Amino acid sequence: MTTPRCIARLAVAGAAVAQVALGAQVPFSRIASAAREPVSWLTYSGTYNGHRFSPLAEITPANVAGLRPAWVYQVQEPGIVEMTPLVADGVAYVTEPRSQVAALDLRTGRTLWRYDPQVPKNVRAIGYFPVNRGVALLDDRVYVGTLDARLVALDAASGVVRWETRVADNALAYGITSAPLAVDGKIVIGISGGEAGVRGFLDAYDAKTGARVWRFDTVPGPGQKGHDTWGGDSWKTGGAPTWLSGSYDPGLNLLYWGVGNPAPDWNGDSRPGDNLYSSSMIAVDARTGVLRWHFQFTPHDTHDWDANQIPVLVDAVLGGRPRALVVTANRNGFYYVLDRATGEFLAGTAYAKQTWARGLDARGRPIVIPGTEPSEAGTLVWPSLQGATNWFSPSYDAGRRLLFVPVREMGSKYFKAEAEYEPGKPFMGGGEVIDAPGDAYGAVRALDVLTGERRWEHRLLSPLWAGVMATAGGLVFGSTNEGNVFALDADTGRALWDFQTGGACAANPISFGIDGRQHVATACGRALFVFALP
Repeated sequence: MTTPRCIARLAVAGAAVAQVALGAQVPFSRIASAAREPVSWLTYSGTYNGHRFSPLAEITPANVAGLRPAWVYQVQEPGIVEMTPLVADGVAYVTEPRSQVAALDLRTGRTLWRYDPQVPKNVRAIGYFPVNRGVALLDDRVYVGTLDARLVALDAASGVVRWETRVADNALAYGITSAPLAVDGKIVIGISGGEAGVRGFLDAYDAKTGARVWRFDTVPGPGQKGHDTWGGDSWKTGGAPTWLSGSYDPGLNLLYWGVGNPAPDWNGDSRPGDNLYSSSMIAVDARTGVLRWHFQFTPHDTHDWDANQIPVLVDAVLGGRPRALVVTANRNGFYYVLDRATGEFLAGTAYAKQTWARGLDARGRPIVIPGTEPSEAGTLVWPSLQGATNWFSPSYDAGRRLLFVPVREMGSKYFKAEAEYEPGKPFMGGGEVIDAPGDAYGAVRALDVLTGERRWEHRLLSPLWAGVMATAGGLVFGSTNEGNVFALDADTGRALWDFQTGGACAANPISFGIDGRQHVATACGRALFVFALP
């Protein structure tokens, strides 16, 4: 662990540098009770359960047409903006494409301080864009992962660096694009780099010191459970990255995390077996990092169907009795309902077009259709490698028992090629070409949370790269590649409001309150747009 010089820049008032007095104070107990604090947005999905649901209800189907921009923050770095802002104590904490962090006055968008981790220009980002999806808050600190695989703790009031630790070696193409998750004295972070043949892991660090507390290897080595699912030495370059934030159940003290594709992506010949824990959900003890259970959605994945989607924790009556569930719409085109304590498969169904499996068996394992593997000539399969959905967030409305999912309807021709591992270089074993891109489209679909049955669909021009958020006001907010931020009626999917931002949208919306008014915020183009009623 190292302690670098401070490179946070404080806000300038006239010609003088003004020390910012404000700063978040966000203890673990406050995050665990975030649903009782709807004016804030304290963690990546709003709450530990992954719902991305706002209890605020000022904005409704009756008045949403009156939404107008309250302020706009322009990011200073070029690139794709995928941030989810966090909001606490009058401040919004945002990130920019190359891992910069800014603290903004919540009323005006004025910059209070800005931190630049000085990521090298030649950073290795193989198989992922140079993006950052957000920060974590815990006590009086802000935590951010960097593209060159560092984890940094900042003072929430000033942006001063409190500690910095090296998570992995970027020379091997490890990087961090996800928002950390803060849980009871620990900062949990995953890594990117599966397309470079890294060996994946999930880490927890002491929030006060930056010392590593535990590591869970998502590609088991010799003597670790699951090692026998990798043939030969393929585990050494097995991929299985953990590149999106997870969810957390404080009662069970379990972290739920999605794991990405095995490497090489499209040629599985060198890695015979199911390749655990790639393309899986893992449930890990937050105190020790010990695996409690796993569920693999796509065994021996050869289509790059990462399981890096937000696990959504749901309490509901199923089969006549109360159940603690975790649900997910997976990149492979199937929707799954699992027991949250044990990982038992309870239900599953296709929620988008898929042509690679006849269905799921009684354990939830796919019944693969022969001839759907990548080939030298190209094999046409739905969904595309970008998936029926991807990293962008769904939203769950518990009152309506509906999960709102951003969906991509698109197929690909998958190609197989030879792959030879070279450290820090692409290790993919083929590729894909989008089939009939003009016929592809996007949609927001409302699914019955217990069955995956479609209740309604709002169709869009092109496949989405942005998430959605539902609110207690009966709305679902989202945005499009064409730059439109929209609101839908949560009961019907009917479009009620639309605002053209002028730039493609690839982020997740949030809602917060300030001065008694509800606001909605999302990033599009190179800006964060914040909306409110007049």
